[in-house]
Amino acid sequence: MTGDSRRPLRAEGEERTAPPLTGTERETLRAFLDFHRETLAMKCEGLSDEQLRRASSPPSTLSLLGLVRHMAEVERAWFRRTIAGEDVPLVWSDEGDFQVAYDAGHSTRTEAFTAWETEIAHARRIEREAASLDVTGRNARTGDEVSLRLVMLHLVHEYARHNGHADLLREAVDGTTGV
Repeated sequence: MTGDSRRPLRAEGEERTAPPLTGTERETLRAFLDFHRETLAMKCEGLSDEQLRRASSPPSTLSLLGLVRHMAEVERAWFRRTIAGEDVPLVWSDEGDFQVAYDAGHSTRTEAFTAWETEIAHARRIEREAASLDVTGRNARTGDEVSLRLVMLHLVHEYARHNGHADLLREAVDGTTGV
């Protein structure tokens, strides 16, 4: 269950990562983060690009593909820009506008998932190379010092919230429900 042996996302039909019942804090955070990453991937399985782009309820542009794009931005912003201190722009907005990612009207599964999986790989590398959860970085937008622990907890929260949206989006697309 360590960083090097895990695949970026679950293969179709594969079980999601199960968080350990007695793991260390770091193992537990890694597993919960992967569980939520895999949940978003699962919600997108078996859908065409058109279905993935389908908006939830107009005028909102929120879609499953928009959530994938948004989470690529979130992974990049918190791991690469904040913890690693990399001077990289957002994936879809040079101006730093996180809202741009939600509009997936012309995006494809390949484009969005490639970016997301790339950012997950960077995030895993950065987390794995950090000496501890107490490693800190500066939030690129606010300048606040934050720990890797906070970043990992924030991403678990962010995925959990958006996976709730993904549940509703998927049900609206084809009636599929469930965890």
